[in-house]
Amino acid sequence: MTFSRDGHVHWARLTLPGSTETVVPDRPVESSRGPHWLGFLADASDLLAGTLNPDMVPAIIAQVVVPRLSSWCAVYTSDNADGPMRLVYVWHADEARIDGLRQELEDIDVEAVEEQPSLMHVADSQVLTVPLTARGRGLGVMFLGRSDRFPDEVIQLAEDIGRRAALAMDNARLYAQQAAANRALQRSLLPPNEPEVPGLDYGVIYEAAGEVNEVGGDFYDLFKAGDDSWRFAIGDVCGTGPEAAAVTGLARHTLRLLAREGYGVAAVLGRLNQAILEEGERARFLTLLHGDITPVATGLEIRMVSAGHPEALRLKANGEVETVTTPQSLLGVFSEVVFEADTVHLDHGDVLLAVTDGVTERRSGARLLDDDGGLAKLLAECAGLSARAVAERIRRGVADFASEPSADDLAIVVLRAR
Repeated sequence: MTFSRDGHVHWARLTLPGSTETVVPDRPVESSRGPHWLGFLADASDLLAGTLNPDMVPAIIAQVVVPRLSSWCAVYTSDNADGPMRLVYVWHADEARIDGLRQELEDIDVEAVEEQPSLMHVADSQVLTVPLTARGRGLGVMFLGRSDRFPDEVIQLAEDIGRRAALAMDNARLYAQQAAANRALQRSLLPPNEPEVPGLDYGVIYEAAGEVNEVGGDFYDLFKAGDDSWRFAIGDVCGTGPEAAAVTGLARHTLRLLAREGYGVAAVLGRLNQAILEEGERARFLTLLHGDITPVATGLEIRMVSAGHPEALRLKANGEVETVTTPQSLLGVFSEVVFEADTVHLDHGDVLLAVTDGVTERRSGARLLDDDGGLAKLLAECAGLSARAVAERIRRGVADFASEPSADDLAIVVLRAR
């Protein structure tokens, strides 16, 4: 096999000594410009474009070309430009021959085959090798084997499939890398640990939306602020991506720093509002519910401020649900804002529920989940449950509200007085 300067592929007959396998007859081919082959290329493109899993692309490549172009196909890939080629997928029209073919192919020095022609047998087949190159990077090589000489039409089709397959593989790898980066960034924005709070049973859920789990603006926190003092927060930054993540990080670290310096919840929000405004053009507005938790003999005393955030709900042990926060200005919009804290008492068995708008604004057609007090009705069904069970019940209610996946990420914080 050789590659010409214009990028075209030339075949060589490759043979491994000792091969005695019989040959699966190849199908006749028509002109690569005919409507049959144009439809084949279109179908192949759709299949390759339909996966964003890099591990699936070699399997799709092989099953696209066998038996239309060849009796068998093998795909070698490299994890990076300098890494060794690995045999990742083998497919044969006669499935009983796959294992034997794989053993023979694993003995081939793919790097040597790429650089110069070689005379070997591979399962008594004539072999066409096609480089998988996208955006100037070599990703791998595709081997096609058949019993007779490759017609020019098949060589052209194989080259075309190789280009499309390489681009699909590169796109899938980029997608996987972005997804991994998003997951790492999400983990960095979540609390490093959650403390034990006397008298408190809590449950939290965070779910990112989208196939790539793009970094969104929803976040929560629960941390020790001092002796016998604990804080919680749940917020939603406008937008997604790195800009929203930057504001999320600023908010969480500012909350922790100021709380540990002894600032009350209202004062913390006032200073956080100023810090966001000082970001200038990079600023994103933020809704936030921030509260202070104090264990008392009769349950929990909570002082909290809701800055433009969905209302917090209290579920009493008898199943009664009520709103317990006063709506106030969101953060990062107005400079002259004074916040005031609401005080809420949770008796033993009472539950406080705080969510982001990924819950309240979950949409099914023209309806929202929280229309007509939908969230309060969900919460009323949770009387007697643990905090984690309440959080899971709300999450399941959000998922079941509509048939399609949610387009928004969500956070749920449940605090229950034990």
